[in-house]
Order: sequence, then structure tokens, then C-alpha cells
Amino acid sequence: MSVDYYIRLEQGRERTPSAQVVDALATALRLGEDGRQHLFRLAGLSPRARAAAVPDRVDPSLLELMSAWPHNPAIVYNRAFDVLASNAIADALFHDWAHSRNLMHVVFTDPAARTFYRDWREVARNSVAGFRLGHGKAPDDPRIQQVLAELLDASSAFAELWSSHDARGKALERKDFEHRDVGPLTLTMQTFDVRSRPGQELVVYHAEPGSPSSEALALLGTLAATGRRT
Repeated sequence: MSVDYYIRLEQGRERTPSAQVVDALATALRLGEDGRQHLFRLAGLSPRARAAAVPDRVDPSLLELMSAWPHNPAIVYNRAFDVLASNAIADALFHDWAHSRNLMHVVFTDPAARTFYRDWREVARNSVAGFRLGHGKAPDDPRIQQVLAELLDASSAFAELWSSHDARGKALERKDFEHRDVGPLTLTMQTFDVRSRPGQELVVYHAEPGSPSSEALALLGTLAATGRRT
């Protein structure tokens, strides 16, 4: 690939790069698989999901499974990061969604977020990367467009991160919380695609057995079961 051709691509004067060129760019930029797929979509070389592809209704069998996890917070959300379902201990972890049931709004527009997420900067960066990945899959989805406009208007921190164009899905992560009822929590999270509802993702949180976080999570589960939370 010549320097002149790359400059034309960068300036938008070349709009039909081949798959080989896009693949070479992804390699040169050291993109992960999510970023590589996002680049192919931007180049028009990968099919985009339809805007209405993500249903709001969560599979009843998945809801039953989530309710059977009293010690593992679990949520299901869509590409706009709207929480479509959550079990009781997840509701307790996220303070009954008092600010919003949209995770992007929780991170960027809740004044308490920077205390609640002890590693807020990393959470913010990863959240924007995941949101951009969903946006790339369905850029015309009206709900995604609505959340994007709201965040660009309400949060300069979001706008700055959005301008970086990082696109990456969630994987195994660790998050540090400071919960007003049970104190500090360090939880790992696993994210799964919901095969029965394309576009939905399931996140399950877990504490290391025998750790202080495990004890705090058990206490949170007890408070959730009895309704004794502040």
C-alpha cells in the first residue's frame, strides 16, 4: 500500500478499499478481533445488523436462571446499554437503578459514579469502547442514537473518549466497587452473548471464594432478600 493511497483513505477520498487493504491496516494498527471487525464494517465489507434486531424482551428461561443466582449479580443489556433484566442482588449492587437503568448513564451522568466505581477511568474507557462496538453494528438504531446524543450533550468525559474511536467488546474483567451498604467489593465479570436474543448480552459478577468481597457480596444478598438496604 502506497503512502499516497493511505492518505486518500485517511482523508475519505478513497472509499472502496479491498478486504486485503483493510486487513493490512488492522494488522498495522494492532487491532484486536473486535476492532478488526469494526474496521471492516466501517469499510462496508461486513454486514451491519438491522436497527430493530435487538428485542427488549428477555428469554423467560434466562430470567429463571438469573433468579436462581442469589449470590451472583446478573444483568442483561442491549447494544444501547439499557438494562433489560437484572436479578435481585444486581439491583442491590446498583442501588436499585435509582439514577438510570442505562449503564452508560450510570457511568457518565450519575454524580456518585466516580465513588461507586473505584476504577472509574478504566470502567469509562471500556464502556465507551463497548458502546462504539454496538454503534458500529447498528449505527441507525434509534435508541443507540438517542443515548449517544444524550451522552455527548451531558458528559465531556464521554465526548473525549468517544473521539478516540476505540471499539472493543467486554471480556473477563475485574471491577472494584465502593458500595454504600457493604463497603468495598472486587468482582470479576463474565460476559456472554445471548444466543436466543441476538444483540443482548448477559453479564455475571463473581467474588473470589473466601475473600472479603465474597463476604460483602453475601451480606448484600442477604440485604437484597430481606429488603433491608439504605
